Amino acid sequence: MCILLIIVFAILIGVELAQSIIIISLLNYSSEMSEFAFFRFKSANMLTDEEERHREEMISLTEQVLDSRGIECDARIAKISEDRLRDILEEVRRLRRKKKKNYLLSDDIKLNEEHKDIENDEGEATYIR
Repeated sequence: MCILLIIVFAILIGVELAQSIIIISLLNYSSEMSEFAFFRFKSANMLTDEEERHREEMISLTEQVLDSRGIECDARIAKISEDRLRDILEEVRRLRRKKKKNYLLSDDIKLNEEHKDIENDEGEATYIR
């Protein structure tokens, strides 16, 4: 029904503007789908307290996982078994850990660079091999 309205709207307002509206609608739909998956996780008591507090991050990562698995509609998410839902959540958790690890590594690199800059500012010579 929604897509039919968009097509009619496209005819009335012009194709270029309609393409933009279609893209925005699809992005919103994808986000709603991931939100639905998040609530399935939550209703099945699969989420930790921390994961529930970081709802937006979990939804974003869930969206990536669902896209990679080709799951594109609420009906499919509603019918997914609890075991497959757990698999999806485990993949979301792996992505989240990887993201945190990369963030911590980049912070460590920045701190080391700042420490070297402070040492150099204090008059110590830089050692070059």
